[in-house]
Amino acid sequence: MIRTLMMLGFWAAALPVAALLGFPWTFLTGRVDFLYRMAMWGAWTGVRLTGVQVETVGLDRIDPRRSYIFMCNHVSNIDPPIVIPLIPSRTSVMVKNELFKYPLLGKTMRLGSLVPVDRGNRDAGIAAVREASKALRQGINMTIFIEGKRSFDGKLLPFKKGPFYLAVESGVPVVPVTIVGTHYVMPKKRFAVKRGLVKVIFHDVIEPEDFGTRDELMAKVREVINSGLPPEYQQDLSKEVSEDRRGKTRSA
Repeated sequence: MIRTLMMLGFWAAALPVAALLGFPWTFLTGRVDFLYRMAMWGAWTGVRLTGVQVETVGLDRIDPRRSYIFMCNHVSNIDPPIVIPLIPSRTSVMVKNELFKYPLLGKTMRLGSLVPVDRGNRDAGIAAVREASKALRQGINMTIFIEGKRSFDGKLLPFKKGPFYLAVESGVPVVPVTIVGTHYVMPKKRFAVKRGLVKVIFHDVIEPEDFGTRDELMAKVREVINSGLPPEYQQDLSKEVSEDRRGKTRSA
């Protein structure tokens, strides 16, 4: 609990500094780069104060001159402040639409090309894909937790289809990312952070010409992310494919 309070206390202390230095510069120049670097440093430093150690694998596969869609599994609230600062260049994320209603915060997030999303509204989901496409065209990465919510047991949940529609339509390379260990250091419904090792695996880039159909891309990304999980959390995907085929046969 003490480590968690240290992290939250650091973030609370850093926020006024960001407000005094980062926000004025951002609004005067219309550029979010300085504030973004401050946010990434603050997120990373806060996590390290908890005693969580982070090991990265495969970052050398990423060309910082290109834009990517990073597709990650999601098991803990601590996933974003660990993964997002690791992305070599600026990345956008999808954020709950309600947060954009706060004037200062909303304006800052728009300057940062963050994407508002209403998960309960299909039309809003389509609009979110369009906004994400705009960010990618600006040369900004997208980082998406593709299950849409955190897993209770560390195993993969069903994937949302929108990110794969985005990838196929935009033709931007996809990087599957497996996060291992956050289920232990801060499991779902637990406030306290435990000391431990987290591994973040950046798998081989899937190039646009390798996409095939949206379903084929989704199956490939699921297979790759699943392969990076510890054996006790991996799923038998061949069984899932067989069940899916039987379901399609019955519906036909």
